[in-house]
This record gives sequence, C-alpha cells and structure tokens, in this order.
Amino acid sequence: MDEIVSIRPLLAVLVTLVAALLILFTGERNRNLREFWTIIASLIKFTIVISMVPFVLNGNTMEYTIISLTHGVSLQFRVDQFGLFFGVLASALWILTSIYSIGYVRGLNEHAQTRYFFNFALCLSATMGIAFSGNLLTLFIFYEILTVATYPLVIHKETPEAIVGGRKYLVYTLSAGVVILFGIIYIYNLTGNIDFKPGGFLFDKGSPNVLIFLFVILILGFGVKAALMPLHEWLPTAMVAPTPVSALLHAVAVVKAGVFGCLRIILYVFGPKLLQELDLWLILAYFAAFTVVASGLYALAQDNLKRRLAFSTINNLSIIVMGAALLSPSAITGSIFHIGSHGFMKITLFFVAGAIYVKTHKENISQLDGLGRQMPLTFGSFAIAAMGVAGTPPVCGFISKWYLAMGCLEAKEVVFLFVLLTSALLDVAYFFPIIFNAFFKTPKEDVKPHFDEAPMRMVIPLMITAIVSLILGIFPNAFFNFFNLASMAAGRILGGV
Repeated sequence: MDEIVSIRPLLAVLVTLVAALLILFTGERNRNLREFWTIIASLIKFTIVISMVPFVLNGNTMEYTIISLTHGVSLQFRVDQFGLFFGVLASALWILTSIYSIGYVRGLNEHAQTRYFFNFALCLSATMGIAFSGNLLTLFIFYEILTVATYPLVIHKETPEAIVGGRKYLVYTLSAGVVILFGIIYIYNLTGNIDFKPGGFLFDKGSPNVLIFLFVILILGFGVKAALMPLHEWLPTAMVAPTPVSALLHAVAVVKAGVFGCLRIILYVFGPKLLQELDLWLILAYFAAFTVVASGLYALAQDNLKRRLAFSTINNLSIIVMGAALLSPSAITGSIFHIGSHGFMKITLFFVAGAIYVKTHKENISQLDGLGRQMPLTFGSFAIAAMGVAGTPPVCGFISKWYLAMGCLEAKEVVFLFVLLTSALLDVAYFFPIIFNAFFKTPKEDVKPHFDEAPMRMVIPLMITAIVSLILGIFPNAFFNFFNLASMAAGRILGGV
C-alpha cells in the first residue's frame, strides 16, 4: 500500500467553500447565477472525489497535510476506502439535492434563499472534511463546522417551532462536541497519537477502565448526531426545517456524519481486537439493537410523514452501528454499504415528502389517500425506496441487509438476526400502508383522480435517486464502486493491512 501526497482532498473541501462565497456575493440580484454556482460547484466536487476512486481501489491512500500543530497532531486529510465511500455518497447526492432545492424554494417562493444556499454549500464543505479527515482533530473541527452551518437551515422558516427545534439541535450537538473534544485530548495524552488506523491504535495503551470510559464518552458524543436513543430527540424536532434540509440531515450530512464518526471510533480508533478483549462490542450491539426496535415502534405511531421518516432514519442508523459492533467481515461490509444504500433510499423518501408538500401542502399520512393517482411518478419512487428500506430485492437495501444478516450469523449472535428481521417487518408496517392508500384508496376530498405532479426540478431528482437505488440493488458496484470500497475497508480493518 502506497501513501500518495495529493491536494485533491483539500480541493474537494474548498470548491464548495468558494461557491458559498460566490453565492453570498451574488445574493438576490441574480438568482440564476446564484444557483449556477451551486450546481457547478456540486459537479466539480463530485468530479474531484470520483477521480480518487481508482487510486484508492488499488489499495493506496491519498494524504494532504495542511499544518502540523505539534508532535502527533496535524490538520490532515487522508483518503482511505471508508472515507472515500462517504465522500462519493455525499458529493453524488448533493448534485441532486441542489437541483431539487431550486425547485423547492422556487415552488414555495421561500424567503432568505441566498442564506439557504450559502449554508447548504458550507455544510457540504464540512461533510467532505469529515469524510477525508486523517485524524480525530481534523474530524472534530469539520464536525463542529457542520453543526454551526446546519443551524441556520434548521431554523430557516423562523417560526417559533423552528427556533425551538434549532435551539434543541444546538444544545444536543454542541454539548456532544465538548464530550468528543475531551475524549480526543485524553487519547492524545494517553498515546501521543490521534491518527486513524484500520483495526485501531489503542490496544495496550491504557488500563481497561480508562479505555472503557473513553469508548463510552466518544460513542455517546458521536451517537448524538447518529440519533442513538435516548440521544435522539433533537432529530424529530428538527423536521420543522424545509424538506431539502431534512434530506441533508438524514441522507447526506448530519446524521450520516454521526454514524460515520461512530464507525471511525469503533473500527479505526479502538478496533475489533480491543473491543472483543473488553467485551464492549456486545454491549454496544445490544444498545443499538434497542434503538432499532424502539425507533421502529415510534415510527408506527407518527401521522406526520416527515416525523415517520425521521424515526425510520434512527432505526437504520442504529442498524449500521449494530452491524459495525458485531465486528464480523460481512457485518462490517454490510454496515458500511448500508450508509450508501440508505442514503439513496432515504433521500428519495424525503424528496417525495417535499414534492407532496409543494404540490398539495399536505404533511400528514392520513391526508394522502388516493394521491398516488395524481402523482404516480412521485409515489412510484416512494414505493421503490420504501421497499428498499424494508430490505426487499432488488433494491439496494436488500444487499446491505443481507450482509448484515450474514454478519449476525458469522458473529454467532442469532438474537441480532431477529432484531434485523423485526426491523424489516416494522418497515413494512409503517411504509406499505402509505403506498396502498395512495394508490388504491379514494381521496377524502371530492376530487377526480388527475395527473398533476410537482415541478420537474423536484420530480426528476427523486426519480433518479429511486432508479439508482434499484440499479445498486442489482449491480452494487455500478457508478460508484460502493461495494468494492465497503468490502476493501472491512478487509483492511480486520486484517490490519
């Protein structure tokens, strides 16, 4: 394996930062030019990120150090298989989210559109910094930038509910950031090192009690954004934000950054060998399994569509953490792959919720009867994504959940297989009635069924994400080499090479 010095990771971060400044400079004077910066930056970012795939698939890592602060501490980017997986996912989905956002804000004639697109671009720069962080300090810096940049998006509507949701979001995430920073300082004091290493670097670096303490506080810290129960309450409350922001929260950036951080701690800081020696893996797996089942039950009780989707996200993030905690080859592969497959499926579901709202101003599931005949493209895409989340072939969710199921058996922990199957049944219970009612029930209003979709700027992106979810279920390496990146990352973590 070679370490290649390259400025590409830095460029991937900077391109949207430059775009954010251009968006701010253009302002409301020329909205077409403002939105041009958004689209062109997303395309350039994706091109830079995808150009690194061949090098990383050959077993190399790409590195770039911005500044060395002291011995063992630097602001450094390092692109490995896991980081590149997350980077490709975020950059690909941002292109479609940008197009969708233009249709959304124009369709509703939203206020403060420049602020909206400016903060959106900042969020994607921070997300890319998280993906390509070479150590805990770099991860922490961009993690906190993401927190701050997301706040104006959460409170975008500036209603009392939005302000409350934004404050709760900040209280949870900034408090978690303090906990994470404490853990990072403690680890550096203990080892003199904070660089990520496949398989971890803390083995034999401290007493069992100290290592257990560090693991607990770091998982709790990153677990806030990953919405592990009981640290989840900010996420359903934040659904007051505009739908593209909800899509950003769930599929591209915030909660995915949380679960990405959890997996970095599990697999690249502590590692399988240490977690097995301390018996922490099983405790974490049960903790995540509780969230899987509880969040699914909460989802069943929600009539608001976005809140149901929020609890579904909590369910799937916990599945990812549970899979990583099992530490078996298939479970780790399935866990990483599910970050990508869930991203495409969940962004489709949120795009659908936004399209429904822009067209009909309906937000509750009880209001959607018969709407599938008016918006067949929208609800057809919803059906594909919902099937995938439930693990139905041939959508990509089946691939990731199959590997997670195999990983449960490899770990000789059948109880988690039952948790996974229970989760799939809950997915069916809270998604499939929506599909049935939309296509086969009579609308409550006395309106004849007619074709009337949301603006095509919104419908086309949601159709593309649904189709990609379907293609990745048949060809899991199509477009992005997701499966190869996931399996190679798992191999390096377990093999240490």
